[in-house]
Amino acid sequence: MKRKAALLVALALTMTTLSACGGGSAEAPAADNGTQESTEAGGGTADAADTADAEAPAEGEADAVDPLNWDGFNSLIQEIKTTTDYTEREAMMHEAEDMLMETGALLPLYYYNDIYLQKANVSNIYSNLYGFKYFQFAQTDADTLRINLASEPDYLDPALNSSVDGACLAVNSFAGLYTYDADGSLQPDLAADVSVSDDGLTYTVTLLPDLKWSDGSELNANDFVYSWNRAVAPETAADYSYMFDAIQANDDGTLNVTASEDGQSLTIVLNAPCAYFLDLLAFPAYYPVKQSEVESAADWETNPGAWCQEAGFVSNGAYTLSEWSHDESMTYVKNPYYHRADEVKVEKLQMMLSADDTAIYAAYNAGDLDFADTVPTDEIQSLLDNPEFHIVDNLGTYYVCFNVKSPLFEGKTPAQANAMRRAFALLVDRDYIVENIGQTGQQPANTFIPAGMADGNGGVFKANDDAYTYPNEATEGYYDPEAFDENLDEAIELLKSAGYEFTDDGMLSEETPITFEYLTNEGTAHVAIAESLQQDFAAVGINMTIKTVDWNVFLEERKAGNYDIARNGWLADFNDPINMLEMWTTDSGNNDCQFGR
Repeated sequence: MKRKAALLVALALTMTTLSACGGGSAEAPAADNGTQESTEAGGGTADAADTADAEAPAEGEADAVDPLNWDGFNSLIQEIKTTTDYTEREAMMHEAEDMLMETGALLPLYYYNDIYLQKANVSNIYSNLYGFKYFQFAQTDADTLRINLASEPDYLDPALNSSVDGACLAVNSFAGLYTYDADGSLQPDLAADVSVSDDGLTYTVTLLPDLKWSDGSELNANDFVYSWNRAVAPETAADYSYMFDAIQANDDGTLNVTASEDGQSLTIVLNAPCAYFLDLLAFPAYYPVKQSEVESAADWETNPGAWCQEAGFVSNGAYTLSEWSHDESMTYVKNPYYHRADEVKVEKLQMMLSADDTAIYAAYNAGDLDFADTVPTDEIQSLLDNPEFHIVDNLGTYYVCFNVKSPLFEGKTPAQANAMRRAFALLVDRDYIVENIGQTGQQPANTFIPAGMADGNGGVFKANDDAYTYPNEATEGYYDPEAFDENLDEAIELLKSAGYEFTDDGMLSEETPITFEYLTNEGTAHVAIAESLQQDFAAVGINMTIKTVDWNVFLEERKAGNYDIARNGWLADFNDPINMLEMWTTDSGNNDCQFGR
């Protein structure tokens, strides 16, 4: 039997009070980018009212954070975004993370790094902490670079995309006001100059002269005004619309963003000073799209991404999409109107669309790929000393998410549903996953916000400083691999408190079974992690089935809440904890757990 890794921070997954991280220091430990099917634990979907007459919590059990009553979290995030007291802001972000973790709906497994294969004759490809891979300045001894990033992309519209592979395509086919260089540093791109008012609220951005779209037409500041207002319009239904909350809204719901009369400068008014605003300007959701191109699609008002669902659409980056054989391949060609076209050496990017990492690895070894963004799990050990195998830093978390409206929790009080999710967390062996599936030095995760993330106040979020004392004072020792029996016993007691019965040998009784479906996309590592979880949960008789679906289907089904429990991952969009927190507000398009819905 696998040894189960224990969470010493399990106390934080208990029903602690919300004030644990509300001030400058904390006394309690903090808690730790398919198709719906019914379960044996109930049918239908529960809402807050359904739990009113359910079994009361056990005596002495504290009130749980109710993920269906989420107004407090939403208000806290809004306060974090508008405060100018950065010490208090840091404390509030710890409080918000505690609220998330106390729901038990996020089960962090490990903090990301990234791996890829790149042929020795290829150079000048670079990536950043957020998973963006830049191919536009690559050099090789051929005019074509053959790449695999993933399977069929979900969206190519930079306002609608919310996947890392889609972002990689966006940064190579569109350009924004800012970008990242090979060192991961923020740099102006289409911006020639930026000035900021003394109060930090007004940004004036002067554009480079003579900017053009890929069809040769003029690109100016009015294109940004249109694009950003489109991104926040309810009709667009962009997952990342909340990324524009930093900008002041007009009475009609549009953004307080204006273009100069000559179209050469952009004036942006913020709600509050925002230390990471230039990072937002480098994010794909802030890239411009051409209005006439978007609105040329017959159904553009009801299908906002229709304009770029086939090859040939207008963009403004290093490459334009010239051919698209859906689910097979994409061909990007150099854009002669790109403002840095003289620096683009490779004429063509040939994309293999596949999530079959065994087939991808075979294609790479056969010389049919120059760059592969995935490797089969069982090949990693043999590649660790290969100079073509690269391990790079990321800033993000691989985790499991629970649909808090799943039938799995029907008829349970918030406290009982919370106890179920915490029991599942105690059964998971993160060390096994990291050591035997990840294999590239990933760090087991005990919280959602990743290790190394800045705190927005000149320090590191998970480090003690003068402004804040982080609850977990040790950097190691979150897990006790010898505590299998204690974790198992605690998980059983939690499930008993949720109304489940057990036999004398510590297995779930046939009278109170737990059966659910785990949703994942293809990939040997994702499936191996699912199988590891399946074995962990089976230790007490929980029956978990695994459903594997195509990548774009997976994204849409998870977003819609058509799942019980699903694999998930989030790479930060910029280096501030608010990015990992604001995605969980009720109205966020990235709120896969369905908090407050």
